[in-house]
Amino acid sequence: MSEVNWKQEIDETAYRYHKIALWIAVVFDLLFFVPDYFNIPEYWVEFLTFRVAVAFICLIVVLFHKKLKISTQLMGALPVFLISVQNAYMWSVMGVEDFQKHTFSYMALFIGAGMFVFYHWYYSLVIIIIDIVANVFFLSVNSTLSVEEILTSGGLLTASIAIFSALLIRMRINLTKKEIVSRLKLEESKFEIEEKNKEILDSINYAKRIQFALLPPKNVFKELFPNSFLIYKPKDIVSGDFYWGTRLSTTIDNADGNESLVVFCVADCTGHGVPGAFMSLIGIKILNQSIKMNDVNSPAQALDYLNEQVYNTINKHSSKESVVRDGMDIAFCAINFKTLNLSYSGANNSLYIIRKGELIELKADKQPIGSYENQQPFTNHQIQLEKGDMVYAFSDGYADQFGGVDGKKMKSKRFKEKLMECSNMDVEKQESFLSEYFENWKGNLEQLDDVCVIGVKI
Repeated sequence: MSEVNWKQEIDETAYRYHKIALWIAVVFDLLFFVPDYFNIPEYWVEFLTFRVAVAFICLIVVLFHKKLKISTQLMGALPVFLISVQNAYMWSVMGVEDFQKHTFSYMALFIGAGMFVFYHWYYSLVIIIIDIVANVFFLSVNSTLSVEEILTSGGLLTASIAIFSALLIRMRINLTKKEIVSRLKLEESKFEIEEKNKEILDSINYAKRIQFALLPPKNVFKELFPNSFLIYKPKDIVSGDFYWGTRLSTTIDNADGNESLVVFCVADCTGHGVPGAFMSLIGIKILNQSIKMNDVNSPAQALDYLNEQVYNTINKHSSKESVVRDGMDIAFCAINFKTLNLSYSGANNSLYIIRKGELIELKADKQPIGSYENQQPFTNHQIQLEKGDMVYAFSDGYADQFGGVDGKKMKSKRFKEKLMECSNMDVEKQESFLSEYFENWKGNLEQLDDVCVIGVKI
């Protein structure tokens, strides 16, 4: 933060206050002539002359300070100096009673200065010295009061207020400086944070482009499954959920001959956002490799391969004490559309099949992809599909969302009910129904996790 910035702000603040102080001097110093006229009528001409002169000088300064090149500091000091000299003269021609009354006007000058002016401490020192000299001079020339009467009738109190005013002005300047410096630092920090956030968001948005380039676009997914829908709602810009699919020719679990198979999966990586997105890229890369492996001929073998490769990838340089336990849950399916045979294997993610109003759940193995104690080979499930069946693969983000009237978690029971409710609709209507229900359920609450749901109609 530049030192010039806070000094400039203090100078601008002082300028505003000093203009107010000058206008107050112009208006109110003249108005105080009224009580002078009634209280000390014998001196009203002299007092009015003094007040008009002070008001005129202050008016010239406030109107033409730029042309006259009068500094901001001097703009504040000038009315205090002029009125203090004026008051010193007025004091000198008063008796004890009027002297005491006028003390309040004198004190009001220094109290007002403490509230409005922002000049340096040496201006206060010069004004106090000049004020003392002016009082000594005028009192010695004009006054018949003794030193004791002067001090006890208000002289000592006024001097104390003048000193207090100088300290108050200095304190206000210091406090104002601290406030301005703190605010400028905060603004500077805010600007730096905004710049950093922009850089981070730009990077994450670019990462999103990379992630989405690796995911099959919706139109490609539709080519694999013409009668299907895909709901994909990342919680953040990038997602820890991903879907994957491809068509291949191979034998799977001793199926007869080389049939055209479509394989697909829905995966939920550890975390969401950037960490989850990193893991999703690893998962997609390994799944693309798996279809080229001769010993990977079933969803279960695909998950065994994925499990081994994920562990080796993220723990390549780890010791036993620093094993990375991140991974993913996944539902992996292969459908032979000629024989309507479905093979499935899951890591914590089940598969739902709705047939004629009945929900069939193929349960996943209770172990994730990644580091897990007592890891076992994944189980392969097969089921004979029928025309009209709906197959649903999903992550847990949909059912785990909080919302509804009570702000509670949706849970899998309600999710199953909604799938049953819409399973007879066209797939496009199912997609709209489930998307709208999710948004309505969530309401104004934050989305809890990434969401991915795939529905395939046989």
